[in-house]
Amino acid sequence: MKTLKKLILGQPGTKKLFEEYGDKLFCVRYRYDSKHQRKIKTVEIIIEEGSWEPNSHKIPGNKLVHIQIDYKETYLRKLVKEAGGRWDGEKKLWEIPYKEVIQLGLKNRMSNARN
Repeated sequence: MKTLKKLILGQPGTKKLFEEYGDKLFCVRYRYDSKHQRKIKTVEIIIEEGSWEPNSHKIPGNKLVHIQIDYKETYLRKLVKEAGGRWDGEKKLWEIPYKEVIQLGLKNRMSNARN
């Protein structure tokens, strides 16, 4: 199914639905099912509202971070390499995507070095 038209509250075509749903109406979508040759009108309504503050400290999974691995920890170095990590000789730290750090349980080894 393809969505070819999306109307937000106040646009022409939302008046009757606004009368029905009031301020809870968020948007109206027109979807087209070419397989069954049908046009479907859907509404998105607000069922709950609350305060929310984005977590500004959250690290994206694809962000490269630096971790400390001792020279003697060969098995751990091998795991990090297999997870896409690479050695940063300048900083003397391993660089690896954050999601891999979490998956390998190495968050406590993250360095404060600027990436």
